[in-house]
Amino acid sequence: MTGARILVVDDEPMNLEIIAEYLDDSGYELTSAASGEEAWGILDRTDPPFDLLVLDRMMPGMDGLELLALMRADPRFESIPVILQTAAASPDQIREGLAAGAAYYLTKPFEPESLLTIVRSVESDLRDRRELHDRLQRHSNALALVQRAEFEVQTLDDAQGLAALLAGLCAEPEMAVMGLSELLVNGIEHGNLGISFEEKGRLREADTWLEEVERRLADPAHCHKRVFLSLVQGPEEWSIVIEDQGKGFEWQQFLELSPERAFAPNGRGIALARQLAFTEIAYEGRGNRVKVRLPRRKA
Repeated sequence: MTGARILVVDDEPMNLEIIAEYLDDSGYELTSAASGEEAWGILDRTDPPFDLLVLDRMMPGMDGLELLALMRADPRFESIPVILQTAAASPDQIREGLAAGAAYYLTKPFEPESLLTIVRSVESDLRDRRELHDRLQRHSNALALVQRAEFEVQTLDDAQGLAALLAGLCAEPEMAVMGLSELLVNGIEHGNLGISFEEKGRLREADTWLEEVERRLADPAHCHKRVFLSLVQGPEEWSIVIEDQGKGFEWQQFLELSPERAFAPNGRGIALARQLAFTEIAYEGRGNRVKVRLPRRKA
């Protein structure tokens, strides 16, 4: 997504200049604010909303966490990704920031490449969400009479297409499409293709994640693998089981937003899906099979 619109909030003019220098040459449209109050005013009068905020935590007056609280309570801004930049990086402080709604962390001082890696990761997530939204609009009335169904996917495009198709059956399709896509893509990349959390982080930093996924999908060792999804209609909810053909993973540590992963460009999807999309999520066994429940769309 070329030309992402970014609001940078920091009470130190030098920090605003440094971030602008880091990002100016990458084609982003930058707006700056020197306080939480100024940032809130800019947010309130900007339409469409910004794609991303780079937000200082510690500022006089309205600090970063207070601004975050206002954003997360307002439907116009609740889904805007926020990178929280701060010198307050103890585990408790990180948990506080994650609980307030920050998805990404940067500890001052940081290297230019660290900021660019996270911004690129946010861009990739936003591209995926917008594509899923477009597909959701096209498929919103499909499968209206389904009671039980089974599907197989192999590629990322398959996963996103199926997520959009099934989300049209759900009470909150925008949240459902995000959650289902996350689990299906996780089954492909981590499950079937064996890309670990650490390896994905390195690929994100090098901006070669998609190329590596495509390379492994074409590899004879993986090209036969599929992710399976079964769907059953209940009185109020859909019951969905997703199973990949991988070795599983230590899923327990990914159910919550963790301070240990706050500075990584990846590793948030399952926790966010659990918070926003599903009424229930339960991994089984070694982690290559997951059951979720989603409220049905009312007739």
